[in-house]
Amino acid sequence: MREADRTTRQRLADALRAEPATPSELANQLDLTPHAVVGHVEHVSRSVDGTDEQLLVAPPTCRDCGFDDFDDLVNLPSRCPSCKSESVTEPTFTIE
Repeated sequence: MREADRTTRQRLADALRAEPATPSELANQLDLTPHAVVGHVEHVSRSVDGTDEQLLVAPPTCRDCGFDDFDDLVNLPSRCPSCKSESVTEPTFTIE
């Protein structure tokens, strides 16, 4: 199948199978916004559910206090709920 014939979610899943990536990295690669990538990742996670693959998520982490117990791992938090810092890394996704 040609690259142009593949859906955004198929291209996203292929990118996540190749290497771990953040929403911003995937957004640049797929010409999307980071928030659109997060929405697509949620659907891709349901697609791989029940197969021999799984979506793995490295959670966002506060660079100031180290907090990483966010309620929603597939999200782009704007600030740390613990110290209120806005220096929070993005989650990293991969499919294995």
